[in-house]
Amino acid sequence: MQLGMVGLGRMGANMVRRLMQAGHQCAVTDLNPAAIEGLAKEGATGAASLADLVKALTPPRAVWVMVPAGDPTEKTVMTLGDLLSPGDAIIDGGNSWFKDDVRRAKALMPKGVHYVDAGTSGGVWGAERGYCLMVGGPKEAVSRLEPIFLSLAPGESGIPNSRGRDGKASTAPLGYLHCGPSGAGHFVKMIHNGIEYGLMQAYAEGFDILRHAGDDSVQADHRYNFDLADVAELWRRGSVVASWLLDLTAIALAEDPRLDSYTGFVQDSGEGRWTLLAAIEEAVPADVLSASLYARFRSRQDHTFAEKLLSAMRKQFGGHVEPPKTP
Repeated sequence: MQLGMVGLGRMGANMVRRLMQAGHQCAVTDLNPAAIEGLAKEGATGAASLADLVKALTPPRAVWVMVPAGDPTEKTVMTLGDLLSPGDAIIDGGNSWFKDDVRRAKALMPKGVHYVDAGTSGGVWGAERGYCLMVGGPKEAVSRLEPIFLSLAPGESGIPNSRGRDGKASTAPLGYLHCGPSGAGHFVKMIHNGIEYGLMQAYAEGFDILRHAGDDSVQADHRYNFDLADVAELWRRGSVVASWLLDLTAIALAEDPRLDSYTGFVQDSGEGRWTLLAAIEEAVPADVLSASLYARFRSRQDHTFAEKLLSAMRKQFGGHVEPPKTP
């Protein structure tokens, strides 16, 4: 089917490539003309503006927005709402706050334009591995867009169903799920990213303890000099802490064992904060997740090896680069 893509950054461009490889027709636009031109050479239809993008699509249209959360997404969605027709759909695949999704869906409802929120996980590796999609919005729109979700998602990927799931009808084993009405997709993605903070912090702290096991402050006969890259590689095989994040940690340590190319300045992109706001509203304790967020705040004042590893993991899965060093 056809899809318009707004935003051709680290993820948007690769999503277009994955869709075109699956036989979908894509029209694309971006603030950077070179990004449009590059994908046009690969088979996409380039559009210089949102209006041109809408004109390039046949009703009922579907436009995927992959721009930074906040004001850029807000302006893009509202502009598209004025350009599209009843029965068309806007999919926000960025990291929007779920309450903004609810508001936008209500604003677009009188126009007859469907609003779908699609929490998207996969980072810069998604073109190869596929994207885990957490979808919210009206069932009618989500059902129409299923060919897009199927092509972007990883599929079963050789992973058997969990024990006890036999006979359960669900798209979850395919890598995408309609989680509920407007905002539900981004709510699930928000919690996903909050958990991610905690997992990353646990790996970072553990490897920092391993790194300091040979320090002079440790009793002489209790000192150990571990090869962290080897430990990470070891744990990837048969360990209960094996995960894709550990895979990426192993890559980072193999490429830069001392992580000298990182300062340890760790950004947070919003979802960790929103997760804690949701926990407060629900009166649910979130000790680990709150501590992991505060650790990122602290990293901007002083840096440890643990924070360097956090920064390295963020670069590996999302292409997140530290801000330039100040003089």
